[in-house]
Amino acid sequence: MSVRGRRRERHAIYLIPGFFGFANLGRLRYFVHVDQLLRERCAERGIEARVHVVHTHPTASLPARAALVIETLARTLGRNEVAHLIGHSTGGVDARLATAPDVRLPTDLDVERWAGRVRSVVGISSPQHGTPLAAALTTRRGQDLLALLSLATSYLLRFGHLPLSALVNFAAFFAPSESERSDGNLFDDLSKRLLADFSLTRRRAVARLLREVSEDQSLLLQLTPEAMNLFDATVHERPGVRYGCVVARSRPPGLATALSAGFDAGAQAIHAIYAVIYQASAQTPAGSAPPADAAQRRALRRAYGKLPSPGANDGIVPTRSQVYGRVIAAVRADHLDVIGHFNDPRTDPPHFDWLTTGTGFSRAHFETVWGRVLDFALEPAAQRREAKRKSA
Repeated sequence: MSVRGRRRERHAIYLIPGFFGFANLGRLRYFVHVDQLLRERCAERGIEARVHVVHTHPTASLPARAALVIETLARTLGRNEVAHLIGHSTGGVDARLATAPDVRLPTDLDVERWAGRVRSVVGISSPQHGTPLAAALTTRRGQDLLALLSLATSYLLRFGHLPLSALVNFAAFFAPSESERSDGNLFDDLSKRLLADFSLTRRRAVARLLREVSEDQSLLLQLTPEAMNLFDATVHERPGVRYGCVVARSRPPGLATALSAGFDAGAQAIHAIYAVIYQASAQTPAGSAPPADAAQRRALRRAYGKLPSPGANDGIVPTRSQVYGRVIAAVRADHLDVIGHFNDPRTDPPHFDWLTTGTGFSRAHFETVWGRVLDFALEPAAQRREAKRKSA
């Protein structure tokens, strides 16, 4: 390609949600803060780039979700544009699968044609090597928990807090129950309580999300560490595509994190929920953590002082499972902090925290992380060097 041709090349950035799944629910948007920041930074740098959000099915299979990525590219990618895929959580795994050479996906489109226009793939807190939490969510109680977490996340990001009555029911749901029937009643009561505060339009959108979660949960079995071992062995990188990751680690729940939540009953209840899912996500056996190369290990030690233990995680995904390609940033944050859902209600739109973890992620951290992601994805000279190295 001539120098003149390269100057005409434009960029399209695709943001892919994870298994909480929604791209938007009315005016409630999963990537609202990321979308806004990327547009601002591209404009400041004089970079011609469009930002799209891929509408995925929350818990459908990886091939089904990857097919939706390809279909979004086919529908929206301009003639002179190259694509950059940025996936949060499972979205990062979707991006890897969508760009794998000769992959077969459930779509009639020419996958190779569209995957060949991707230049970079970035996973943000992605379970690249699986998460033990996925296996815990495959039980009947776990499926209800996933639906409740999806609903509670939607509520928190809309209102900034959960109502105390809902928190009481949440606590009861986590306590040992006498029967499956009582769990079902708690689930129904809590769902109705939270949905009641949404507008009719948003209530319908959230109900549709929950219905999708309940009808198809193929994804959960595919995200277990055992299943992702097979994925890693069979899904290969596409030449000319640069792969990177943002890695997160939150504070282990304990006395210090409980004290950081303060004396507010709601914050303490949310912290208790965090403690449960953190422990479920920490069940990676010693000695079975995914391997990392020398550069990846250096990046993790630089960020955390030492190599994270197999059980260290961000509340959803083990930290070492998130490592794939170049480590763009390794931060102290929980699973949704890294896409802007931390506590900072003064901004417009406000940042509302997902869980009370005491990790301390801030707006400054958020801007630094996404500045690095943009540098990695859009720096043309680095792209050309990497493509030349891979094709050699």
